[in-house]
Amino acid sequence: LFDEPLTVIDPHLKFQLRSKLKELHSRVNRTMIYVTHDQTEALTFADKVVVMNVGEVVQIGTPRDLFERPEHVFVGHFIGSPGMNILPCEINNGSAFLGGSRIETENRAGDTVGDTVIGVRPEFVRFSEKGLEARVLRVSDVGRSRIVDVECLGAGLKMLVGEDEEIPSERTEISFDPAATRIYSDGRLCGLEAA
Repeated sequence: LFDEPLTVIDPHLKFQLRSKLKELHSRVNRTMIYVTHDQTEALTFADKVVVMNVGEVVQIGTPRDLFERPEHVFVGHFIGSPGMNILPCEINNGSAFLGGSRIETENRAGDTVGDTVIGVRPEFVRFSEKGLEARVLRVSDVGRSRIVDVECLGAGLKMLVGEDEEIPSERTEISFDPAATRIYSDGRLCGLEAA
């Protein structure tokens, strides 16, 4: 059991120690439990990650599962940089609507729904000729990509775009990749019957 072993280590040494711990794990071939609040450490070390929020296990899975298919909004927001966009939505016949527009999603909401939102990672938000009206607020260069902050239907959200992609100066429209857009009710992923 390792409980936050690298918390107060300087960043350069932390990288070296992480590598040594990973090497030790593969050499001894024993289960190690590594407790951390640092998503980079968790995703670097783990074959399987247990994500907890307020003392409750909200998802167990591989690092890839947690990124590609978050089962709880906390997981979606915590894993990834920037985290998943969360937008309040209305539900009608199991489908999500934002500002009166139906949003294509991977899943549907069941008959009994609570507080509903859609979640979509910044990687899966795109500029579009036909979509939701949005306004570009800020562009931040982060190396091989840029983070674009936009306002859409009164909510802020983030997009991750390539260096060579043209960014509108202010007014634009955006859309979401349906295969990566999900409906959550009371923080949990809704059923996965066909959308």
